Amino acid sequence: QVQLVESGGGLVQPGGSLRLSCAASGFLVSDYDMNWVRQAPGKGFEWVSGIRSDDIQTGYTDSVKGRFTISRDNAKNTLYLQMNSLKPEDTAVYYCNKGGSSSRGQGTQVTVSS
Repeated sequence: QVQLVESGGGLVQPGGSLRLSCAASGFLVSDYDMNWVRQAPGKGFEWVSGIRSDDIQTGYTDSVKGRFTISRDNAKNTLYLQMNSLKPEDTAVYYCNKGGSSSRGQGTQVTVSS
């Protein structure tokens, strides 16, 4: 059974950093494209970043390019999102997603505020 557990969110001041983690079970993250998506208050889901199964190709939505970095540790079967230079508009619940499916975890709240 596919399970995704996100963690690492919290309250941070503008300009701060957080690293989100997504621990996967029931499948190998190395075998799939993986994504981070987010949902801001009162808004729909937004794709944030993705990494291809080849671990070489990555992509980012324009608003986070140069600030966020997606990666994974195949030995730990875990996906990461390093978020730097955070802005108030990054405030959202962040979810990881197994590519090609609707699978996602419970999410982790990121709040950027002074």
